Amino acid sequence: MANPKAEIFELNNGTMQVLVSNLGCTITSLSVPDKDGVLSDVVLGLDSLDSYQKGLAPYFGCIVGRVANRIKDGKFTLDGVEYTLPLNNPPNSLHGGHVGYDKKVWEVVEYAKGETPSITLKYHSHDGEEGYPGDITVTATYTLISSTTLRLDMEGVPKDKPTIINLAQHTYWNLAGHDKANILDHSIQILANHVTPVDQNSVPTGEIMPVKGTPFEFTSEKRIGNTINEVGIGYDHNYMLDCGEEKAGLRHAAKVRDPSSSRVLNLWTNVPGVQFYTANYVNGVAGKGGVVYEKHAGLCLETQGFPNAINQPNFPSTVVKPGEKYQHSMLFEFSTE
Repeated sequence: MANPKAEIFELNNGTMQVLVSNLGCTITSLSVPDKDGVLSDVVLGLDSLDSYQKGLAPYFGCIVGRVANRIKDGKFTLDGVEYTLPLNNPPNSLHGGHVGYDKKVWEVVEYAKGETPSITLKYHSHDGEEGYPGDITVTATYTLISSTTLRLDMEGVPKDKPTIINLAQHTYWNLAGHDKANILDHSIQILANHVTPVDQNSVPTGEIMPVKGTPFEFTSEKRIGNTINEVGIGYDHNYMLDCGEEKAGLRHAAKVRDPSSSRVLNLWTNVPGVQFYTANYVNGVAGKGGVVYEKHAGLCLETQGFPNAINQPNFPSTVVKPGEKYQHSMLFEFSTE
């Protein structure tokens, strides 16, 4: 088919509204009620798709791939062959390279309105794209499965060659509203007893460290601002999801609460890790509605395989072979309390 054009699609069930673009599967807006039923847009974003296409957003709202996060020195070996990737975040390769999946216009496969509105998007990634081996077809489906719950299902099917894949949804959340100053007063619980410490270039060292007694401990709810100054410029770390309860094949990953609006987000997933990122590098980004986003304007909870897993034999594998399927689901449950 001809190259699809970048558009925005609305998912609306009468209680919450989500705007999704086929450019990078990007959530450009997500509005949910506060304790008084007042709707606010709780995701950081830009005013126009043109601004996203110009690369003015630091991965706001998009799906990143083929491999999310950092690959050390942009190198890995698979089945005895060494591959070299673009160093778009020197000295590492980040979020799929210079033109990752977030910068591609995906094909709209299905778009359904009604009580459980959904959109399914598809992208064919070719062998050698951004240095990665093998053709793979990826799909992403966003569905409003209940009045205040969004589900995302991502799949990857390799064609005839093994590859590595690790997709992540990179939305920046501010539950008080995207136009509020920062997320330091939000509290968060991360259902993880362990974190993967990083080197000076934000790549995991391979160690799996208990969080107990450290500033990384969020096993019970804690205000983010309390300890953020104890971890350098902020949180940008992968947590090992090992203590959350399970339901319907998904594990509880995190709970975020904003005291001003009483909005709560509970996140569930089927993958082993989540990157907790506090927008440390956001600096004067011209956002939607004339808002300027500064450091810590939002927080990301990017469920994922562990970063640089291909180069760390003790991390869960991110290799997928022909005949296998990559599957990654996320459930965003909004409420007030």
